[in-house]
Amino acid sequence: MSKIQTYLNTHTNPPVFLISGAILILMVALAIVFPNGFAAAANATQAFIGTYFGWFYILSTTVFLVFVLFIAASRWGDLRLGEDDSTPEFDTWSWISMMFTAGMGIGLVYYGVSEPIMHFKNPPVVDANTAAAAESAMNYTFFHWGLHPWAIYIVLGLSLGYFSFRRGLPLKPASAFYPIIGDGIYGPVGHLIDILAVFGTLFGLATSIGLGASQIAAGLSELFSVSDGLTTQLLVIAAVEAVAITSVMLGVDAGIRRLSVINMWLAIALALFVFAVGPTLYMLSYLATDTGYYLQHLVFTSLNIFSDEKGQNFQKAWTLFYWGWWISWSPFVGMFIARISYGYTIRQFILGTLLVPTGASVVWFVIFGRTALHNVMASGGNPALMNADAAHAIFVLMDQLPVAGIIAAIASVLAIVVVTLFFATSSDSGSLVVDILTNGGDPNPIWQQRLFWAVMEGLVAAVLLIAGTVSGGDPLSALQTAAVTSGLPFCLVLLIMCFTLYKALGEETLPAPARRRDKPVQPTASGK
Repeated sequence: MSKIQTYLNTHTNPPVFLISGAILILMVALAIVFPNGFAAAANATQAFIGTYFGWFYILSTTVFLVFVLFIAASRWGDLRLGEDDSTPEFDTWSWISMMFTAGMGIGLVYYGVSEPIMHFKNPPVVDANTAAAAESAMNYTFFHWGLHPWAIYIVLGLSLGYFSFRRGLPLKPASAFYPIIGDGIYGPVGHLIDILAVFGTLFGLATSIGLGASQIAAGLSELFSVSDGLTTQLLVIAAVEAVAITSVMLGVDAGIRRLSVINMWLAIALALFVFAVGPTLYMLSYLATDTGYYLQHLVFTSLNIFSDEKGQNFQKAWTLFYWGWWISWSPFVGMFIARISYGYTIRQFILGTLLVPTGASVVWFVIFGRTALHNVMASGGNPALMNADAAHAIFVLMDQLPVAGIIAAIASVLAIVVVTLFFATSSDSGSLVVDILTNGGDPNPIWQQRLFWAVMEGLVAAVLLIAGTVSGGDPLSALQTAAVTSGLPFCLVLLIMCFTLYKALGEETLPAPARRRDKPVQPTASGK
C-alpha cells in the first residue's frame, strides 16, 4: 500500500474526501472558465427553487422550531450529550461565544442596519416609509434572524451530539440515520449524506465570507478612500483567511475559543457605544414593542405564503434566501455546536442555543436597525441611509451619530475589526467542521487537512465573487444562489433527522443499540 493510500485510509474517509474534493475543484474550474454560463445556471436554479419549493422551505423551518421546543419540554431534556456523569468541556461564556460567532456573526454586522432600512422602503404588506413599515421591517428582520434559524441548527447539532457523544457513533451527519439504516451509515448512503453536508457547509460559508469581504472593503473605502471593488475584496479574503488558518491550526481551545471570546467582547463594545450615543430611550421602548410584535405574530409570519406578486418577490428575495442559507449552513454550525457541547443536557443545549443567540440578535437589530430607522424618520428621508447599500450602511450610520468625527471613525474601525474577526471565526470553525465531515467523524482532525479546507473555503468564495462580477451581475448573487441551492436537498435530510432522533430518544429506556466503539469519544480541548 502506497503512502498516499495509507494516509487516506488513516486520516480521511476516502470516498467522502476524494469525491467532495474532486467535485469542488471541478466546480471552481467551471466557474473560472465559464463565468457567464455558471452565473446563468445558478440564477435559473434559484428561480426554480423559489417558484416550486418555497412552500417546502416555509413549512419545514416551522416544523424544526416546533420539534426542538417539544424535545426541550419532554422528559428527554435531562439527558446529557455524553455519559450520564459527563461535564461540559467548555464554560458557559466560551460556549455561547463560539456558538454565536460561528452561527451568524458576519451577517448581523452586514445586515444590522441595512435590512430594516430595506424592509422599510419595500415592505411586503403595508405602505412604505411609514411607522407601520418600520414595525413590519423589524418583525421580518427578527423573523429572519431569530428562532427559526437557530432551530435549524439545533436539529442537526442535537442529532450529532446525541448520536456521537451518547451512542458512540462518529461525529458526522450520516450517524443520525443509524436508527433507520444501521451500518449503512458507513456505506454509499452515508457517504452521500456527508457529501451533501460538505457542499452545504462550503457554499454557506462562501456566502458569509463574501459578505464579510465586501463589508470590510466598504469600511476601508469609507475610512481611507480606497477602492471597494473586486480586487480589494479578494485581497481582504486572502488576508483574513491567513488569520483564520492560524486560528484553526492552533486548535479549538487555543485558537477558535480565544478568538471567539475576544470577538464577542468587541461586538458588545460596538453595540454599547451605539446604544449610549444613539437615541437610547427610543431603543429601549422599541426593544419591548418590537419583541412583543414579533412574538405575537410569530405563527402567522412563520406559515404565511404570499399569493400576490409583491409579497412573492419579497419572500423569494429575503425569506427563501435566508432559509436556504441557514439550512446550507446547518452542517457547519450544527456540527460545530455539537462538537463544543459535550456534557450539556439536551434541555440546556436547546434552550441555550435557541434563546441566547436569538435574544442577542434582537438586541443587536434594535440598537442598529432602530437607530437607523429613527434617523430616517426624524430627518424626513435621510437619503444617505436610504440609498446606502448593505455593505456601506453601518459606516454611514456611524458617520451620523452625534459624536465627534474622530470618535465616529474609531467606531467604524471597531466595526471593521468585528467583521474581520467574525469572518475569521466562521472560517476557522468551518475548516474544522469540513475536516470532520471528510475524515469519517473524528472530532480531533490533523492540522494538514484543516489547512487544506481553510484554503479551499477562501478559494470558493473568491471564485464565486469573480464569477458574479464577470457575468455583469451582483458579485454576491452567485454566492447567495449557491447557498439557496445547496440548502434544498439538505432540508429533506434535516426532516428525516427529526424522525430518527425522536425514534432514538424513544429507546432511551431500552438497552442501548450496538455501538461502533466501546465508549463514546470525548473530544480533546486542543482539537489536535
